[in-house]
Amino acid sequence: MAFDRQIHRATDRPALPMASEERIAALQEIYDRYEAEAAVYKQGAVCRPGCAFCCTEVGNVDITTLEGLVIRERIGRMPKTMQKKIAKDLVRNRRLKKVRAIVRCPFLTPKNLCLIYEIRPFSCRRLYSVKPCEGRGPTIHRQTQEMTERAVARLQRLDDCGYSGHISFILTLLDSDDFRSFYTAGGFDPRRIAGFGKANCLVINRIAGGGPT
Repeated sequence: MAFDRQIHRATDRPALPMASEERIAALQEIYDRYEAEAAVYKQGAVCRPGCAFCCTEVGNVDITTLEGLVIRERIGRMPKTMQKKIAKDLVRNRRLKKVRAIVRCPFLTPKNLCLIYEIRPFSCRRLYSVKPCEGRGPTIHRQTQEMTERAVARLQRLDDCGYSGHISFILTLLDSDDFRSFYTAGGFDPRRIAGFGKANCLVINRIAGGGPT
């Protein structure tokens, strides 16, 4: 759904009263619930450190603004040289995503290891394959796809004042002091980011998170 059409549906719905710390704890609970539900299927996964097919070929690392806050805080604790490299890679990501190119995740090291693995977003956590991905993409179970849809709906309901979209666009949005202050205080007004949201195909969580629990 186009961003401007989402705005009209979103502005008359109340937000969830919950502090950022509570939301972040609830975020981990959603991750843990998914892992527990999917464990029986993922136990046969052939994924291993360094394979990174899903981080380089799938090319669609989407996050919520709440997940973006967690990632942003982790970046802030990295060495300055690493922060500069990530910032440079994010600029490249944004440029390529605007032309709908498949892009390498900016958090991958040259050895295809993840710099933020412990706090990786759900779009990464959900990925696995029971067969080698080369030349075919990941092979997953239908049941875990249904679990994924339920988890995404929970994530979007949790981040009721936020948005979802490609990692490079959400982190750019959070770089704005004005937006970040407004968002972390519980503010919700998609008209404030209408131009950016429409240009970068962001989703208003308050509209999208109406799926099954």
